[in-house]
Amino acid sequence: MNMKKINGGICAVKGVRANGIKQGKNGLAIMVADARKLATAGVFTRNKVIAAPLIITKASLEKGDLRAIIANSGCANAFTGEKGLIDAKWMADILAKKMKCEPFEIGVASTGVIGRNLDRNWIGGHLDEVFDKLSDTEEAAKAAAKAIMTTDLAMKEVAIELDNGVRIGGISKGSGMIEPNMGTMLAFLFTDAILSKEKLDSCLRKAVDKTFNMVVVDGDTSTNDMALITATGYYECGEDIFQKGLEYVCANLAKMIAKDGEGASRLVEARVKGARSSLDARLAAKAIVRSPLVKTAIFGKDPNWGRVIAAAGYSGADIDQDRISLKFSNNMREVLLVDSGRIVEGKLDELKSIMESKEIIIEVDIGLGDAGATAWGCDLTYDYVKINAMYTT
Repeated sequence: MNMKKINGGICAVKGVRANGIKQGKNGLAIMVADARKLATAGVFTRNKVIAAPLIITKASLEKGDLRAIIANSGCANAFTGEKGLIDAKWMADILAKKMKCEPFEIGVASTGVIGRNLDRNWIGGHLDEVFDKLSDTEEAAKAAAKAIMTTDLAMKEVAIELDNGVRIGGISKGSGMIEPNMGTMLAFLFTDAILSKEKLDSCLRKAVDKTFNMVVVDGDTSTNDMALITATGYYECGEDIFQKGLEYVCANLAKMIAKDGEGASRLVEARVKGARSSLDARLAAKAIVRSPLVKTAIFGKDPNWGRVIAAAGYSGADIDQDRISLKFSNNMREVLLVDSGRIVEGKLDELKSIMESKEIIIEVDIGLGDAGATAWGCDLTYDYVKINAMYTT
């Protein structure tokens, strides 16, 4: 199967219109699916403190499919009690009136500060401005992607076309409070493939497990994590082909999130192979990118590779220290540091050189089986502390 990246973001997908506005910390995005055969699915946070928009959107998905999504940034509408639920329903209601549809056909998402109520005046005051300029242009897709950003420094969007002509596009936001247990903080995915709701749900869950669920910035799971996918149903597409395309889009977005981690200066990719099971591989890979000691070593360019071995050892994966191997690379050169449990001497200068790179790949071969997994993370910097010490001030 071939695929190529294309411009246009989510609006590269047939039947998708979008727009957004960002003013200071506040943002508002609307995404509409003009579908021939509509299907939607979603995955949500496993945090037991669940934001009001997720409660409303999950209930709506159980009733049917979503014709549109409205998302705000600047306020998470989480831990806001009954008023939060009323406000989330209000967001669905105001867009439903514009769309001339039922409120349960509208998905609602929020991101920002926890424990604060929505600014209805700001959202309501900008609704017409965003809605009236919905379009299928590349600029409109970018406006929606920018509108959902909070501490993100970079907009996150990607679109591809499969060799059968089907397109898949996505936008996401996420920079801090990220170790997803479902998806990223917010991700909105669209395709013009014809897929049933059941198949779309299955494909999304498989893709999320391999991509968004393998991202760690700081080890915190947000109250607002949500990934939604909408199929507009214009073109036939085999499920296997679609699955590979969706995983490619999600993996690209996942890497963008890790690279844009709060205060991050380096992207870290941990590739684990040779595990007894996929679970073991996932445990080891995520432990490496989660480890504060690994993350700070990456930031300081300190060739302290033993921290990686230690992280794999406490990950919960089955490990035999006499069989493990370790490499560091930067896509141009690599250095073997441990070979089947034996330290390879005289390699620290090579490792120091690789540690200077902006993107660092850590490869661990556990040597016990055939399973593998990849996780993405970033270094832990002084700026991360500054950003989160003064987040609301």
